Amino acid sequence: MKYYHYKFKAMGTPCDIQLFASSLLRAKQVSALAAADVARLEARYSRYRSDSYLSQINQVAAKGGSLDVDAETAGLLNYADTCYQQSDGLFDISSGLLRQVWRFDQQDLPDTDQIQALLTKIGWHKLCWKSPTLSFLSAGMALDFGGIVKEYAADRAAALCRSEGIRHGVVNLGGDIKIIGARPDGSPWRIGIRHPRHEEQLLETLSLHEGALASSGDYERCLVVDGKRYGHVLNPKTGWPVSYLASVSVVGEFCVVAGSASTIAMLKEADGVDWLANLGLPYCWMAVDGTSGGSLIQ
Repeated sequence: MKYYHYKFKAMGTPCDIQLFASSLLRAKQVSALAAADVARLEARYSRYRSDSYLSQINQVAAKGGSLDVDAETAGLLNYADTCYQQSDGLFDISSGLLRQVWRFDQQDLPDTDQIQALLTKIGWHKLCWKSPTLSFLSAGMALDFGGIVKEYAADRAAALCRSEGIRHGVVNLGGDIKIIGARPDGSPWRIGIRHPRHEEQLLETLSLHEGALASSGDYERCLVVDGKRYGHVLNPKTGWPVSYLASVSVVGEFCVVAGSASTIAMLKEADGVDWLANLGLPYCWMAVDGTSGGSLIQ
């Protein structure tokens, strides 16, 4: 059994699959299968593609209509509903509308009136979800699965590898990581968590035999105006970026759970640290003032 490393790009970020397989051919076959499923999910749920299923949903949302969704989308909506409830409304997939005015490829802050106008169209409570029917109670809404799909894709890719007989490996989708299984000798995978302010530095390094790791933070997508940094994690109640935590990383059984937990902690601002401590999962955090902490398993 040999080690193989397959790199690809998906969902706007560098990705890779590391695995141990019986041959190069087998490694290529399994890696291609996993990467193809990631590409399928990107094509299906990308907000940037006019031909995506999400765009079809948002065409209905814009009119304030209803539609029946398939089982996979229903599962994502169920999870989004759970996150909304457990975050006191802070994790809200209807808040993607704010991306219309928050442009992180520019160096200008959005107009406050523009933000306020969008807030009137945001709110999970403003739609009705009773599987399989999704109804938008007012026109002008839109959904964004950006906080769920990449992590869900990592979990699926790892599960596909296992279903193909791979027992040792790791899937990494731009820092959203799911372990397929420990190395053949039983040793863990060593995973570094990037420092949110110094690209070449690591905030933490941990060892994982199983499970998943996901991080949220103001790493790349941010803008700096008058010396103040504005990240891409937006509070759906205020329309403005969070400003207390610079990064949060969480370890869980599934990447989608670790990812939503790290994002909810960011959204909870100063209460996020206590929320993480009560969550019962390993985590680490760094605040914008440089203080840090956590309880990661090494």
